[in-house]
Amino acid sequence: MKKIILITVMIFSGVIKTSAQEGTFQITVFISGLDSNEGQVLIALHNEKVQFLKTDFKSAITKITNKKVMYTFKEIPKGEYAISIFHDRNSNNKMDVNFFGIPKEAYGCSNNAKGFMGPPKYEDAKFQLTKNSTIRIQI
Repeated sequence: MKKIILITVMIFSGVIKTSAQEGTFQITVFISGLDSNEGQVLIALHNEKVQFLKTDFKSAITKITNKKVMYTFKEIPKGEYAISIFHDRNSNNKMDVNFFGIPKEAYGCSNNAKGFMGPPKYEDAKFQLTKNSTIRIQI
């Protein structure tokens, strides 16, 4: 009897775990164009237009190798997202800006979105996640 209960529990826990992960995907981010291996790269995944560049859905800090970075976000639900990154050369975990608020450190966004007289817009950086995806960002 104990074996039957144990087998039943194992089967149901496997079904629950599989169905929970069924609607999730991976986003692999490739970043190139960095001018050095100094510091680190901060990567932010955003899922709300109003919080873009303010609050992250998920984030990561990565090391630079050969002036490139690769990072994979795992178990991300289907939906609309945008990615922002910046090269934190001095590893202080913040984007350094000059007196006028202009970034001193290199940055980029998904779709290689660029801002005009300000930061890139969510509308230009957004993408739909419906399968495992690769996002390439050139700084």
